Amino acid sequence: MNRVSIKDIAHELGVSTATISLVLNGKDKDGRVGKEIAEKIRQKAREMNYEPNNLARGLRSGVSNTIGLIIADISNLFFANLAFHIQEQAEKLGYSVIITNTNESDLKMEKIINVLKNKSVDGFIIVPTEHGEPFIQNLVERNFPLVLVDRYFPKLKVSSVTVDNYNASKKAVRNLIERGCKKIGLIIYNNGLQHMLDRKKGYIDELESCGLYNPSLIKKVNYSFLLNDITIAIDGLLSIENQVDGIFFATNTLSMQGIKYLMNLNIKLHEELKVVCFDKSDAFDFMPVHIPYIQQPISEMGTDAVKLLVEQMKRQTNKITIKELQTSLIISD
Repeated sequence: MNRVSIKDIAHELGVSTATISLVLNGKDKDGRVGKEIAEKIRQKAREMNYEPNNLARGLRSGVSNTIGLIIADISNLFFANLAFHIQEQAEKLGYSVIITNTNESDLKMEKIINVLKNKSVDGFIIVPTEHGEPFIQNLVERNFPLVLVDRYFPKLKVSSVTVDNYNASKKAVRNLIERGCKKIGLIIYNNGLQHMLDRKKGYIDELESCGLYNPSLIKKVNYSFLLNDITIAIDGLLSIENQVDGIFFATNTLSMQGIKYLMNLNIKLHEELKVVCFDKSDAFDFMPVHIPYIQQPISEMGTDAVKLLVEQMKRQTNKITIKELQTSLIISD
């Protein structure tokens, strides 16, 4: 079925397309169109299931009221929740959101940015990938309204909304120490993104302050080989030469796969091995024991990212705003 146009409605009613446009765009209130004909136009539009072509309208006006959201891994509960809150806040402010997913690929991120630019989005909210800095820099140089969320590039002058990853990691490790752990392993992604570096540094500094740091207890996992690498990492931490009594998982995806593997090994969590995770997994609700985790203020992150972007899109500010929110350690729900 072809899309109903303003011309189709004009043909049905025998009036000009200009008159139809005035009414359907809400510009008939100044008396240029009679109330009776205006109501007939709205009724006919409803009968014919007319939907405005926002893309065409955006091309004419230069404003599409659309935000391009680029997420790193939509299968991750954290990013799914973040996308939800961004969309909710955007809709409250009159914006639609196009949600896309890079699956942690910088090549996909570059392609998606180009696709969204061709769709004339008014601005971008991006969870950047590793090696994605040049593509963000290109948007900055072309003055696109832009906010980074969850991750950032220290060298780029870009507004961002993140959490204090460094102190969040310190809190997680401190919890394990307070629970009696002396040999604490870290399982973390093998990448150079700043938020991962901050989590690693928080882990190192907290252990060093207690004289417990051992660099061999840091195990790195590649995103593309997650299932294989997580087993190797855990086997290494449980080996005779290491025999850790605590593990800090640096993301919820790592924790979900890691805890699943530990349970397959019949490791008794809390008794034989204590763990803390960055972010919660839904699977925790079905665990026989409570899993302590770092809770990020996801709703606030999404809301703040949209507000900062809208300010840019409305040209209310050119100021670079860096928001670093605090996390909570949830010991028991």
